[in-house]
Amino acid sequence: MLSNALKREMYYRMKRIRGFEEAANQLWDEGKVPGFCHSSIGQEAAVVGACMALRDDDYVTGTHRSHAHPIGKGADLNALMAELLGKESGICKGRGGSMHLADSKVGVIGESAIVGGGIPLATGAGLTAHIKGTDQVSLCFFGDGAVNQGSFHESINMASVWNLPVIYFCENNLYAISTPLEMSHGQHSIALRADGYGITGVEVDGQDVAEVYRATCDAVTRARQGGGPTLIEAKTYRFDEHNTGLDLEVPYRNEEVVERYKKTHDPLILFKIWLLENDISKNEIEQIDIKVAQELLCAHAFAERGREPLIKEINRYMFSASNTYPLKTN
Repeated sequence: MLSNALKREMYYRMKRIRGFEEAANQLWDEGKVPGFCHSSIGQEAAVVGACMALRDDDYVTGTHRSHAHPIGKGADLNALMAELLGKESGICKGRGGSMHLADSKVGVIGESAIVGGGIPLATGAGLTAHIKGTDQVSLCFFGDGAVNQGSFHESINMASVWNLPVIYFCENNLYAISTPLEMSHGQHSIALRADGYGITGVEVDGQDVAEVYRATCDAVTRARQGGGPTLIEAKTYRFDEHNTGLDLEVPYRNEEVVERYKKTHDPLILFKIWLLENDISKNEIEQIDIKVAQELLCAHAFAERGREPLIKEINRYMFSASNTYPLKTN
């Protein structure tokens, strides 16, 4: 059973992600977001269900579709929005941008444009917890396209051999940019790949936040108790293009199917219906909507007020200020 407080928090975090993504798309259209912008609209339930099963001190790594993960973990919106606009007040001082958000305050240690790049980092974080003897766990988000990267095999195999507290969480949105899963995966079930590493594999409905939460809680409990890693495949769907503004000459998705998914598989709509049937009132939902709208207005204003990094300071934060391990010159 989910408590009412947990239900409200789930909806709140999903709504924050949706609102942030819509704002990001608009800012990109206005030319205010440098570089690429990847939306997670449609995938909110998978992210929030997984993140809410974690503690603040548990580690998370993400992907190039990086806005949702820190928000799902509870990060403040101001610094995230400022980062999108490349401002010094951004969470990465304007040096990371849309695809490289991080927030150590909530355990998000890094996200990367490199496909599968976060998988070995999360495995290393799990190894750290294992060596230190803490009960922290590490969860890495990645897409279906990353499953065919060597880093996926190498990391998950090592985590299995060493019994590391790592949760490998695949947001399977069915397309690696424009390549359908069935055209690039000999084994179409990503969860079944767990069998090859001797670990638990679970497939969940990625549009059902409660189902994702329960599956991730099981994996977290297993990891904290020394039961090793878990591979979770969340079947989800991105409503927008791979990145904002992408216009491919050859269509790879049927627009009628996309529109049908938006009508029948929208995780916010599905969860609101469920909430109303499970002791959460329409007024409570509306109050959360108002709160999120106000937060987004504040975040936008905060981001617009920030200054861009000075050219002379562009290399700041790229290297450690301390020289703990000086290079030998002799």
